[in-house]
Amino acid sequence: MFILSNFIKAIATIIHILLNLYMWVFIIRALISWVNPDPYNPIVRFLYNVTDPVMNKVRQYLPLHFGGIDLTPMVIVLAIIFLDSFLVPSLYELALRLS
Repeated sequence: MFILSNFIKAIATIIHILLNLYMWVFIIRALISWVNPDPYNPIVRFLYNVTDPVMNKVRQYLPLHFGGIDLTPMVIVLAIIFLDSFLVPSLYELALRLS
């Protein structure tokens, strides 16, 4: 069972890293949106391509655009923090119980 335990720990670590990276992508996109970015810049295009599907889905259910300020990235970052603080420790606890 220790192999399954180590596998679950590895999955939890990968999920933690990916959630943190995705959170930073959203933060960077929110910061870039404060200036007028060049839409043809490859970095800006990458940020928009990675974040737009999630942002459009959240905007579809929660219209969070008030007075020119879009609060969608903040809601997504909070959801990522919730997932990171709930899912990752749950997986580590599961791995601990299996070992």
